[in-house]
Amino acid sequence: MKLEFLFVPTSDFKASLALYRDGLGFDEAWREGDATVALTMPGTGVQLMLDSHDANAPVGPLFVVDSVQAFHAGKPDSLGVIEEPNEIPGGFMATYQDPGGAIIYVMDQVNDPNL
Repeated sequence: MKLEFLFVPTSDFKASLALYRDGLGFDEAWREGDATVALTMPGTGVQLMLDSHDANAPVGPLFVVDSVQAFHAGKPDSLGVIEEPNEIPGGFMATYQDPGGAIIYVMDQVNDPNL
């Protein structure tokens, strides 16, 4: 399990991108159209992921695992399920809530032919 992204949903993709990239100086690492972009943050290997698919989703850490299905099957009982594993481009993603109420995201890229 590796912390890969800070997931930041946004209702204004262009304004958020302008703030983080142009205002704060983060560099664009990759992009999926005009809805999702990852930005490198100085001093860390974690990237900031802006996403406008669901602006009401909570901000939270996004962890990458080898298999979301395996993680889900063996997850701690205290980790509440918000969204069951579902298919995303290249793999699967699931959403959980920790006992204190924080949201965490878990994803894999098991179907990505480039990995």
